[in-house]
Amino acid sequence: MAKLNDWLGLIRFSHTIFALPFAILAAFLAWATPLPETSPVAYPQIRAQDIVGILLCMVLARSAAMAFNRWVDRRIDAANPRTATRHIPAGKLSAPAVLAFTVLCGVGFIASTLLFLPNRLPLFASVPVLLFLCGYSLAKRFTSSAHLWLGIALSLSPICVWAAIRGEVVVQHPSDFWVPGWLAVAVAFWVAGFDIIYACQDAEFDAAEGLHSVPSRRGVSGALRVAAVSHVAMILALGLLAWTGGSSGLGLVFLIAVMLTAALVIYQHRLVSPSDLSRVNQAFFHTNAIVSLILMTAGVIDCFV
Repeated sequence: MAKLNDWLGLIRFSHTIFALPFAILAAFLAWATPLPETSPVAYPQIRAQDIVGILLCMVLARSAAMAFNRWVDRRIDAANPRTATRHIPAGKLSAPAVLAFTVLCGVGFIASTLLFLPNRLPLFASVPVLLFLCGYSLAKRFTSSAHLWLGIALSLSPICVWAAIRGEVVVQHPSDFWVPGWLAVAVAFWVAGFDIIYACQDAEFDAAEGLHSVPSRRGVSGALRVAAVSHVAMILALGLLAWTGGSSGLGLVFLIAVMLTAALVIYQHRLVSPSDLSRVNQAFFHTNAIVSLILMTAGVIDCFV
C-alpha cells in the first residue's frame, strides 16, 4: 500500500509555496480594495468559508494538475534518466491509482467552489480552469510555449481568488481586474522564466524525443536569454502593480519587495550558465520560495498595517 509520503511526493506538495502566497496576496488585496460607489457596502466581507474555499481550491486544483501530469507523462518519465525514479515509472504508485486520484481531486476542486456561494462565478469557471491547468501537461507535445502555458495556469490563482471574493462586481466593472491582472502577468512571466531554466536540464532529451521546449528549440544559451527576458517582464509587471495598486493599499513596503525580488532574480540567473546547470534546483526551489513569500508578506503589510 502506498504511503502518504508517496502521494505528497507525487504532487510535490511542498511546492505549493510557489503559488499559494500569490493567492493569499490576491485575497488581501481584494478585501482591501474599495468596492464601486454603487455597491451597498464599502469593502467585501471577510468570510471564513471564503478562506477555506481558497485553500481547498488551491490545493485540490494543483494536486489534480500535478497528478495528471505524472499520469500522462509516465512513459516519457520512464525514458528520461532524470525522471525515471518518479513514482509511476519506479513502481511506487500505479497509473490507475494516480488517474483515480486526479479525478478525485478534480471533483473535490469543483465541489469546493460551492463554498463561495451565493457567488456562482467560481463554480461556473471551475471546469474551464481545471481543463486549462491539466492541458499544460499535453502542451509540450505540440508547442514550445508550454512554459508560458504553465505560467498562465499558475497566474489564474490571483484572478480566480479576486473574482471569488468580489463576485459580480468584476462582471459589472471589468476595470476592477486591473490590480489582480498585473499580479497575474507578473506570476505568468515569473513561472515561465524559471520553468525554462528548469527545462534546460532536459534539452537534449526533449530534442531527441521530439518534445517541444524553449531549450530544445533554441539551445541552453538561447533558453537562458529567453528566461531572462521573461523575468524582466515580471519585474515590470510588479512595478505596474505597485503603481496601480495604491487604491488597494500597496505602497513603499511592496515597492521595496519588488526591488528585493529583482535582486533575487538576478542572483537566480547567476547560479546557472550554459556550461553549468548543477545549481538549477537551488535556483528553482530556494530562490522562488523566497520571492513568493517576500511579495506576499510585503503586500499584506501594506494593505493592513
